[in-house]
Amino acid sequence: MPLAEAAPAAGGSIWGMILPFVLMFAVFYFLLIRPQQKKQKTRNSMLSAVKKGDKIVTIGGLHGTIHEITEDVVVLLVNDATKLTFDRSAISTITKTSDAS
Repeated sequence: MPLAEAAPAAGGSIWGMILPFVLMFAVFYFLLIRPQQKKQKTRNSMLSAVKKGDKIVTIGGLHGTIHEITEDVVVLLVNDATKLTFDRSAISTITKTSDAS
């Protein structure tokens, strides 16, 4: 009789072993993966909305105004004569948007 009682307990222990992994995945998803996806979506929409005349800050801390913009390259006007070329992904934040479209 002791063998018959041990068999159902072994079947229940599989769920007992899988449940912590499922819970751990759920915690990682809601605390790490999902917020990162939302942050990336916000950044992508910000990068797609940038236009000529916007004042921006690059990831290196350089402040400038967008002089020219293409699909993946941005030319910044730093002062009256200095133009610097950056990848669009180097834009960190938009500090002031231009009024003219």
